[in-house]
Formats: sequence, structure tokens, C-alpha cells
Amino acid sequence: MSSNIPDTDKKRIVIVGGGFAGLALIRTLRRSGMQVVLVDKHNYHMFKPLLYQVASSALNVGDIAFPFRKMFHGWNDFYFRMAYIERVDATAKRLYTTVGDIRYDYLVISTGCVPNFFGIENIKRTALAMSNITDALNIRNRVLRNFEIAVTASSDAERISRLNVVIVGGGASGVEIAGALSEMRRYVMPRDYPRLDMSHMSIYLIEGLGRLLSSMSEQTSAEALKTLDSKGVKVMLNRKVTDYVDGCAIFDDGESIPTQNLIWTSGIRCSAVPGLEQQTKERGGRIGVDAFNRVKEYDDVFAIGDIAAMHDDAEYPNGHPQLARVGISQGKRLGKNLLAGLKGRPMKPFRYCNYGVMATVGRNRAFVEWKKIRFGGFAAWVVWSTIHIMFLLGIQGKLKVFWGWVWNYFGHDQPIRLIIGSYERQKKEDGLA
Repeated sequence: MSSNIPDTDKKRIVIVGGGFAGLALIRTLRRSGMQVVLVDKHNYHMFKPLLYQVASSALNVGDIAFPFRKMFHGWNDFYFRMAYIERVDATAKRLYTTVGDIRYDYLVISTGCVPNFFGIENIKRTALAMSNITDALNIRNRVLRNFEIAVTASSDAERISRLNVVIVGGGASGVEIAGALSEMRRYVMPRDYPRLDMSHMSIYLIEGLGRLLSSMSEQTSAEALKTLDSKGVKVMLNRKVTDYVDGCAIFDDGESIPTQNLIWTSGIRCSAVPGLEQQTKERGGRIGVDAFNRVKEYDDVFAIGDIAAMHDDAEYPNGHPQLARVGISQGKRLGKNLLAGLKGRPMKPFRYCNYGVMATVGRNRAFVEWKKIRFGGFAAWVVWSTIHIMFLLGIQGKLKVFWGWVWNYFGHDQPIRLIIGSYERQKKEDGLA
């Protein structure tokens, strides 16, 4: 199989991963005169901050996923190849993929992260992660299917197991999905399932540390806990889920909770890039880079975004936080540095400007922190919504999500309650096959 990319006398940059970092880099290089090649295992860019809204039936997949080929209509010397990485040969300057090998002048790794199950095989096999579109659809399908099964359950014990939701991880993703599901339970499911006793459904949020949203202030953490408590979410701090056996989430103290809906948002790691294993020994499998995002020991291989661990920034000696804004900033800076290098000008080191952190806890309630500014409530929710709309791709996508939120806000509705998938696979997952 051949990658079928024409060789020219232009410099070729190959970018692996079309997330926030990779996309920002490509846009910076539009008029660079370089040949740009994007390699990704999916044919779309995913707006990951809103993934939980697909999982909770509030948004369609098409609202947060954007095809690469549509994005780059009319671009000269841009090539997209949907493929998996097999290995990098930095000596021969070739990237080997499932569609053939690709020669490069510059290689940029921006593959992001995957869930970290900490070696717990039962959880890895059974839990519902929330890392990509497929994961979000799996959560939506599983939760809705279990409601359907609960309707015909023969005992309260089975019904409770089908309706209980256990979310592991009290970071932004865990808090957001907990808030969204609590509102589903309050506003949507009683209308869809009027004969189900909603008191049988409990939503648990498990966090191993002593507070939620550890990247934010203690005051915000306390307010988030209070908000979730008011929504009926049972938050359990300083607790760890260590296994999942016979339909029960098992805790480190031996206690268990029966659930067929175990959602895992606790921890991430980076997958090793074959050929660059020596560079991926940073914490969480990240690749060590210098202040210019160059992979250590190489002048023509770079890493940006979540997978890059930069220690040259004095403010972030352990590497930058794995946030979309960091990836976007690194992508833009690397693009400008590559352009400067082509023109014989010196490159500038990357310095991250902290734009603050945000998290939402359901409808009309969010928290925003930026330097010494901290606020929550409806105003923070408006800021959170506005910023997320701004960073969505395309006018059509922005309008669809905006009007969807308006409808959901006033109608107390999460309209995408569709169970989609193979019937035979569903029976197996439900334990009915």
C-alpha cells in the first residue's frame, strides 16, 4: 500500500494527530509554501470539551466533530491520510503507517492522550471511558439501554443496578458528566419513564483526593461539591475504585456499589510512539521537548499538545497542564518558528500565557478562574458557554450548538436520546445474550 503523496521540491511537514494542537499548527502554515501532510486515525477533528454533552444526549455527534477534508477545501499542497502509526525511523526521516511510509523533512507528534486504567483489567474491559466520540456514544447507549431494561426488571435489586451510575474521577470531565446526568434524571427521565421510581437511580462521583476540581481553588472545589450535592449527586472523596466484579464497583476499603454504568474519567496517559520510546519516559508517557517543542536529541522531530512535556518554562517545571489552550498555543508558536527557520530567522521559545480554567456543573452553573479573578454561577456559565461557542469550528456548528443550548435551557430537554448500535452486541453487553 502506498501513501500516494507526490514528491516535490517543497519542504514536507508531517503532522500526526488533528486535535487542537495539530489543527492550530496546520492553520499557521497555510501560506508557508510547505507541503503539509496530516495523519490521523479518524477523519475528523473532535471538540473534546463538549464530549460529555454527546454522552448525556444533549448534542449530536455532528455538532462537535468536523471532517478534516471539508476543513481544508481549496488548500494547495495539503494531504490527509487516515491511518495508524506503526513506527518512526528518525534516521531515514520516515514515518511508517498502515497506508505506507511517508518521507518527512519535519515530523510533529500531536497524538494527545488516552484513558489510564492503572492496570486494572476488569475496569479496562468493562468501564465506559470518555476520551473520544465512540466512548461518548457508548455511554449514551449504555445508560439509555439500562433504563429500558430497568422498566422490565424483575426485582428492585436489578433495577437499582441498571439505574445506578458510578463516575470515577472528580476533575472537570467527571464533574460535568455528573451534573449533566443529574439533570437528565430530574427533568427528562421522569417524562420518558413515568412508571420508573427515580429514587432507585443514584449518581455517585468518586474522587481519590480530598476535593473536586483539584486544578482550581479550594473555594471553587467546595462550591462545586455543594452544587452537586444540591443536584442529588453523591460525592465520595478520598475513595478509590480498585476493581469491578459481578456488576459491582469495588472500593479500596472493600465496600461496593452495584452498577451497570461505570464511567471512568480518572487519569490519562500518552501512548508510546514506536521509534521514539526513549523520549517517552516522562510522567504519563509524555515526550520530553525543549523550549522550541523539539523532541530531545532531534532537530526535525517535534511534539506539541498533551503529549509534550516541556521543562524549560520556569513557571511549569513539571510540564504544562494538558489543556486545549496549551496545545493551541504550542501549535501556533511552532508554526511561526518553522516559518522563521525557513526564512533564516531565529526561533522564539514557547511561553504559555495562562488563560485560566473553567468547569460547568450542569445547567446555568459554572466556575471560572483567571489569575486572581474567580466567580461562579450564571455569569460564569455564560462565559463558559460563550468561549466554547467561539472555539467551535464553522458558523454552522456554532449556530447549531447555540440554538441547541437555548432549547435545552428553556425546555429542560436533552433531545438526542437515541440508542444506536448492533443488537447482538447490545445483548452481550447487557448480559442478555
